[in-house]
Amino acid sequence: MESQNTCAAALPVSTLSEPLLLGKGADLATGDDDLEAQLTSYRATGASFSRTCLNLTNAVSGIGVLSMPYAVAQGGWLSLVLFALVGAVCYYTGTLIERCMRADPGAIASYPDIGKFAFGSAGRRAIAIFMYVELYLVAISFLVLEGDNLDKLFPGSSVQLMGGYRLQGKQLFIALAAAVVLPTTWLKNLGVLAYVSAVGLVASAVLTASLVWAGLAETGFRRNSTSVLSLGGLPTSLGLYFVCFTGHAVFPTIYSSMKNNRHFSKVLLISSVLCSVNYGLTAVLGYMIYGDDVQSQVTLNLPSGKLYTKIAIVTTLINPLAKYALLVAPITAAIEERFSLPAGSAPARVSISTVVVVSTAVVASTVPFFGYLMSFIGSFLSVMATVIFPCLCFLKIYRAEGIRRAEIAAIAGILMMGVFVAVTGTYTSLQQIIGTF
Repeated sequence: MESQNTCAAALPVSTLSEPLLLGKGADLATGDDDLEAQLTSYRATGASFSRTCLNLTNAVSGIGVLSMPYAVAQGGWLSLVLFALVGAVCYYTGTLIERCMRADPGAIASYPDIGKFAFGSAGRRAIAIFMYVELYLVAISFLVLEGDNLDKLFPGSSVQLMGGYRLQGKQLFIALAAAVVLPTTWLKNLGVLAYVSAVGLVASAVLTASLVWAGLAETGFRRNSTSVLSLGGLPTSLGLYFVCFTGHAVFPTIYSSMKNNRHFSKVLLISSVLCSVNYGLTAVLGYMIYGDDVQSQVTLNLPSGKLYTKIAIVTTLINPLAKYALLVAPITAAIEERFSLPAGSAPARVSISTVVVVSTAVVASTVPFFGYLMSFIGSFLSVMATVIFPCLCFLKIYRAEGIRRAEIAAIAGILMMGVFVAVTGTYTSLQQIIGTF
């Protein structure tokens, strides 16, 4: 159980739930058309309105849902007002990305393209770097999630290694999860994983249903011992809320995939509402059941040995295993390009992806709590991708054409909020991480 004192400022994960880098104009030059086609599964020609809704909802919905009750525990019930505000802000910045795309449809096909159109090569590099780092950290968070939840399913597990070293608990399952995903990172064609990763939508619904089951069958829904507002925990809550709506980096690809991209804002609104309802239900149910004792992953609070606990954990664990290869593939491709390795070379791909997987497993084994890592990702990286970059690019692109004063004032307010969350949330999460060593 995580201490309330040590968890005072926690989360915001991307998580990014899908690979965000390989749009049609992405500056990766992998030379591997199959890889790009599979990773940009959202770019299927002429996607219908309903299919685009599913694609966008899947892109936004991620493992951040596990931390929603913890986010409310950190900030109190009134922090849900901020959750609604964050959702509205992220919807608006999503429409800014759409408007940036319309500035030059022929030249802009990916998120880095927007950065290049607005600020030149420096803008492309800045956005790409933040996206690579976020992908890497989300891959780490996936392994942390696997280790924590498998340790709950199989407590007390251990393996004796050569030299007398014993691998046990969370570290054991992180190593096993890394071993399972490693072969998937060697694949050239990741299409099957792209389809399997859609189970994330089902996983979110199953988690919510499991919480209802737990509340009715076991603990009950209690409203006592819960706080109304905790100012000290608000940076953590805000960070976690931003993680829930991260997905802006894939918006350009989804926009380009539509039969009629004029309806993108409607698709974005529907997806945002669906995700908000699911996130909100999970937050309220989890906090009502477990109160201030809720952990950074609500699945860890579910009673061991119960059927609904096993269903919730198993369903939740499938999604990261399927998506891990999709996350690290852009990183592998970028490394190949950086060192001028043969594009699509099997030995190079296997070697680089193996190093990436091993490094994420090592870091995951040293991260004390899932919540701290998610808080850092959300506060620093997610805010940059969902708030700072869209606003700055929009202002730069449309400055010459003129922007209404009311909109400039709104964007300025959003930027100030983003900077506040980035500074306070990043400082708090780093303090927590450092304090545990």
